[in-house]
Amino acid sequence: MIKQLSFLLVCIVYSLTSLAAERGPALPDYSADQVTDGVYVIHGPLGEPSVENQGFMNNPAFIVTQSGVVVVDPGSSVQSGEMVLRQIRKVTDLPLVAVLNTHIHGDHWLGNQALLAAYPQVPIYGHPKMLERIEQGEGQEWIELLLRLTDNATAGTDIVAPNLQVDHADELTLAGLKFRFLYLPKAHSDTDLMIEVPAKKLVFLGDNAMMKRFGQMRHGTFKGNIAALDLAMQSHAELYVPGHGLTGGQEVPETYRAYLSILRSEVAKQLDEGLSDFEMKPLVVEALSAYSDWVDFDHLVGKHISQAFLEVEQEMF
Repeated sequence: MIKQLSFLLVCIVYSLTSLAAERGPALPDYSADQVTDGVYVIHGPLGEPSVENQGFMNNPAFIVTQSGVVVVDPGSSVQSGEMVLRQIRKVTDLPLVAVLNTHIHGDHWLGNQALLAAYPQVPIYGHPKMLERIEQGEGQEWIELLLRLTDNATAGTDIVAPNLQVDHADELTLAGLKFRFLYLPKAHSDTDLMIEVPAKKLVFLGDNAMMKRFGQMRHGTFKGNIAALDLAMQSHAELYVPGHGLTGGQEVPETYRAYLSILRSEVAKQLDEGLSDFEMKPLVVEALSAYSDWVDFDHLVGKHISQAFLEVEQEMF
């Protein structure tokens, strides 16, 4: 009997050790900055997912009301979601009442897993197009990409998709606070929700705007992204939270809009002159010199020029 118990204990210890080995390390704490009354943003490091940042590089946020907490974009992994929960607990013991996801890119929503584990009944909201893309396999693509880029630091992360849908002009009252959703079909991607909190004079822009870094436009359009930012600025909010980079005022959407607009108009001008995307690159880069110190400028500007070239060219026919 004693031998059997010993063997059982060995098996349990081995199983727990194996499970731990299959899970990436905990993410270090990042402080939550209070940007206005009851609203906190964890400003992640700039750059792409890496071994150094363990895949964490977005701006998770949480809003604390008198009756509960609403989280926006809990990050790229179960580890990120757990870190967000730790920061919430430093501020309040109130329960989590809702999670809002801005778009399909996994660095923003794969942290859902940790929040649902802590609050199994929590509603998670996203755009219908986001749910469609997850069903088509894009969530799994993000799982694999983050594992590769972080040398498995995000291991243990599973897909927890939104379980409720919201679309353009929908309004929800969560924990006594009104949230209004803004959507255009082709912005940074085709899944982007922007979230207005009128009582806080604040808009969460998702990746429709970033500060001091850029993002890919694989499923979006420059024209649509510009229109989305124009729509957001019609709210007359005083605070804007970008998907990456520091929270600020009107300069946040205006600065990113200017980048998109200059790039697109310069590409259209050079295309009209008969230049290829390769030939026009030095001219476009010169026009964008104010952004040359932004993270990943050299890496992404060529891709953006090629994408804008195709977008403008398509409109000509």
